[in-house]
Amino acid sequence: MNHVQRPQVPQQPPRSQQGHGQGYNPNFTQAQNQGYDSGYSSGQVYGGPQNQGGGHGGGPGGVPPQYAPQGPGRPAPDWRKRIKIGSIVLVVGVLAWGIGTYAWASSQMRNEVDLSKVIERPEEGDCTTYLIVGSDSREGMSAEEKKKLHTGSAEGKRTDSMMILAACSSGNTMVSLPRDSWVTIPNFVGSESGKSYPARGGSKLNAAYAMDGPELLVRTVEFNTGLHIDHYAEIGFAGFANIVDALGGVELNIDKGFKDKKSGADFQAGKQTLNGEQALAFVRTRYAFAESDLQRTKNQQKFLSALANQAATPGTILNPFALYPTLGAGLDTLIVDKDMSLYDLGKMFFAMKGINSGDGKSMNMPIAGSAPQNSLKWDMPKVKQLVEQIKNDEKVTVESSR
Repeated sequence: MNHVQRPQVPQQPPRSQQGHGQGYNPNFTQAQNQGYDSGYSSGQVYGGPQNQGGGHGGGPGGVPPQYAPQGPGRPAPDWRKRIKIGSIVLVVGVLAWGIGTYAWASSQMRNEVDLSKVIERPEEGDCTTYLIVGSDSREGMSAEEKKKLHTGSAEGKRTDSMMILAACSSGNTMVSLPRDSWVTIPNFVGSESGKSYPARGGSKLNAAYAMDGPELLVRTVEFNTGLHIDHYAEIGFAGFANIVDALGGVELNIDKGFKDKKSGADFQAGKQTLNGEQALAFVRTRYAFAESDLQRTKNQQKFLSALANQAATPGTILNPFALYPTLGAGLDTLIVDKDMSLYDLGKMFFAMKGINSGDGKSMNMPIAGSAPQNSLKWDMPKVKQLVEQIKNDEKVTVESSR
């Protein structure tokens, strides 16, 4: 008969050997003594950071994590300090952008007119004066663009419009000079040849530009008015149209509708937004008006003031997507004198904007009547009074004769 060996049950030690207040596990004790793993877990997680204090439950001293004492709390954010630092970063960024833009735009300016070549100049007055010229230059235009803008295909360039802008503390004044004004072209020294030329009495004002360019035009305006010209700015057809398009058009209120096949003008009365092509037609039209060139100069003043009013706004100046295209379109074709800075150009635009806002006056040079070759004779007593008021920074009270 086979005998089945029954496992030996270890005898329990006397009660006096058992731990006080704890249950005694003989199997665990024997297994420890024999190196045997019974699978019993005391609840400890070995190697974990939460068990470094010993004990059970994962917390220090065996205390569960949710009841363990917490360390010092995270300090509250210093919002005043953060706002201060953020403001400094913003200001530095804006300054860097502004300086970069100014440097780039200054490098794009065409400072080509040398006013130091102008001889026998009048004394400077209290106001800053600009001679603003719109030329019929077709520089850089394709045949398709010339056709679209109704510019014709004439070579070279002539003055299409001329005006004096006087920026004064007493108020800004814009005075248009009809290109058919009957004036004296004084003696001058050729800007390129250096040769001396005698005076030429009885000529249209725009002939001076055709003879020797901007320098002789400035000399002629100064000679016939006695007013010192501080800065010169000239823009051609393409540049004018491109600036308007870069701004997304210019809003203008047209008092009375008109058409003109030569310029391509076709306008209804009322408020409307003109694109580059329409704007050029508006400022060039003369044959649709009984006053011809005089009405055209009024339209030119009106549009340039509206253009400056729209260009010199935070929406354009502070918006790089509007500012850079506008500057790029204008500076490529804008010709200025050698001493004119971007700051001077900005002052010119803001002075024009002021006139559009009612802070100043726009007028034609006072006219006394007709002269030879369908030209216009200036009213010299009024011209003299006008010039004296501008030179002395006085409020202009002189009115156009018509």
